[in-house]
Amino acid sequence: MIELQEISNKTIELLPKIGLGGIILFLFIMFSWLIKKIVTKRIKPKTKNPLLADFLGKVVAFMISITGFVFFLHIIGLGGIAKNIMAGAGITTFIIGFAFKDIGENFLSGILMAFKSPFKVGDLIETGGTIGYVSELNLRESILKTLDGKDVFIPNSQIIKSPLFNYTIDGYLRYEITIKLDYKVDFKKVSDIINSILAEIPEVLSGDKKPMIVIDELAANTVNLKILYWINTFKSKSKAYHLQIKSQILIKTIEDLTKNGLY
Repeated sequence: MIELQEISNKTIELLPKIGLGGIILFLFIMFSWLIKKIVTKRIKPKTKNPLLADFLGKVVAFMISITGFVFFLHIIGLGGIAKNIMAGAGITTFIIGFAFKDIGENFLSGILMAFKSPFKVGDLIETGGTIGYVSELNLRESILKTLDGKDVFIPNSQIIKSPLFNYTIDGYLRYEITIKLDYKVDFKKVSDIINSILAEIPEVLSGDKKPMIVIDELAANTVNLKILYWINTFKSKSKAYHLQIKSQILIKTIEDLTKNGLY
């Protein structure tokens, strides 16, 4: 009974400290959000990659929140834990101490990607078998919007460890279309018709990246012809834009080949 009374008294004594600590922690969190907005706003105009500005803003906000949490521990009487967090080189040491855990590994990977900038918002990338457009880089993961509209959250460490394909980083992307033709078809005439179609579509690049028409495979009953063409993704990285060009080529090819008795 006496022990319960002592515990009750200690709890009552601790309540004001918990209240004060909670208020201070709340203020630190609010301050971190404000600083995040300021840092992001200041850095964005100075960098080509808005992902870097957003990420650095989140890192600063995270540091301030951790500091607020340390003060909270001190106020409620858990200073020993706080000292362990602040030991050595301070908060940085605390974060690096998690390097062998998932959260620390993903955090450090995110920092590396933010500064190295292997992709930007809107880039079409592939990693670990997932293809999608980059929409966001967080402390823990990168978010991709797949071609069929799914949002995929990929841990940053997985991206660092796996091969990363960026299909739009230099502004050019090559597409392929395969059509199957009869062995008796005049392939020279087919090639001339398709080349004239491609020449009429302004989005299809010419010059060093001019289209190519090659025989891809001699199948059992058909000859598989492959149309290779390049587009400039800086005009639009929208998948709908790319598909519209491909659809335009396919429709016109089928119409003209059918008109000439070649399909």
